[in-house]
Amino acid sequence: MLEQEKNQAPGKQPAGKKHRFLPLVLVAAGLIIAAGWLLQALPEVQKKPQINLFNSSGSITPKLVNQEAEKQAANPVVSIAQKMSPAVTGITSIPTDGLLSRTGDEVTGSGVIFDAQNGYIVTNNHVVEGASRILVTLADGREIPAEIIGKDSHTDLAVLQVKAPNLIAATFGDSDRVSVGETAVAIGNPLGMRFARSVTVGVISGINRKLSGDEGSAYPLLQTDAAINPGNSGGALINSRGEVIGINSVKIAMPGFEGMGFAIPSNQVKQVIASLIQHKEVVRPALGVTLKGEVTAEAAAYYHLPVDYGVVIEVHPTSPADKAGLRHMDIIIAVDDQVIRTAEEIRTAISQHQVGDTVQVKVIREKRAIGRDAYEEMVIPVILGRLEG
Repeated sequence: MLEQEKNQAPGKQPAGKKHRFLPLVLVAAGLIIAAGWLLQALPEVQKKPQINLFNSSGSITPKLVNQEAEKQAANPVVSIAQKMSPAVTGITSIPTDGLLSRTGDEVTGSGVIFDAQNGYIVTNNHVVEGASRILVTLADGREIPAEIIGKDSHTDLAVLQVKAPNLIAATFGDSDRVSVGETAVAIGNPLGMRFARSVTVGVISGINRKLSGDEGSAYPLLQTDAAINPGNSGGALINSRGEVIGINSVKIAMPGFEGMGFAIPSNQVKQVIASLIQHKEVVRPALGVTLKGEVTAEAAAYYHLPVDYGVVIEVHPTSPADKAGLRHMDIIIAVDDQVIRTAEEIRTAISQHQVGDTVQVKVIREKRAIGRDAYEEMVIPVILGRLEG
């Protein structure tokens, strides 16, 4: 047998040895194929979690997007603050000094951008009153000098202008549609720029609130319990739709009075700022009197007045009322046949006229020559002058 093996042709293997290696070859081939399949399948496994995060358009699926939407829906103040804060500015009024330098005596307040293209900002008159220089601080940190376009002390409003690109303006709503109890969001800079664009939330506590001044300047105000502190003056009062419904102006800070903030209604603001831009001021007609008080039934009975209504006046020297013959302590009971019971009714009646118009003022006057408790009624024509101040 050994001799036979030696005599076999070179290069030929015995039949038994050839079949002995075949299973090993098949196993190795199978391992190679399996490894290749795993290498191809592995990226697909890694991609599956990512595929579930996107929809067919390649954008995030609603489950992820809706997390932010759900947060804003649960608390709309979040979206209001995000939308409106860039339109609220800081206002720094620097008083007159020789070097026009920052002295530490600055008055700080807030403002609202209402015209981004022209750089117009509305704020309170008392914030910029007496300033020699005004700086506006924007939400992105820019500090820009501002010019006073016009101001009106009677409504406590002023319009400023800055020259700057990329401004964001607020949207003004209809304050006549405001209802008691609806959400009110105040944005401003209480206590200065350290607390810039602070957001406080409350409700509309009242509408048509009036804080009286001379000449019947008892303009209607919105009342809110949203916190309004020093520095908030000139900031925005915003409704749930993200619209400015008022410019914050007055804060009662007296013992026993908490949560009483006031704002100038947006419809009145729009009228005033339009006049300030066009005329640099608001021109109003005036009688030239101070309204001392309203006649009550009790006062009428005590003084034996012939009427139990009307407004007692004090006449300003050289005013239209003085020139026409009105006197101190006259009681106005009608203007142009419109019965007058309150100071607000006088303001409304006069505001319907222009400077130079003649109004018929009916008064009750004490007959001094006869003595106390004797009165006469008379109608005096008055040519309206211009409200100063």
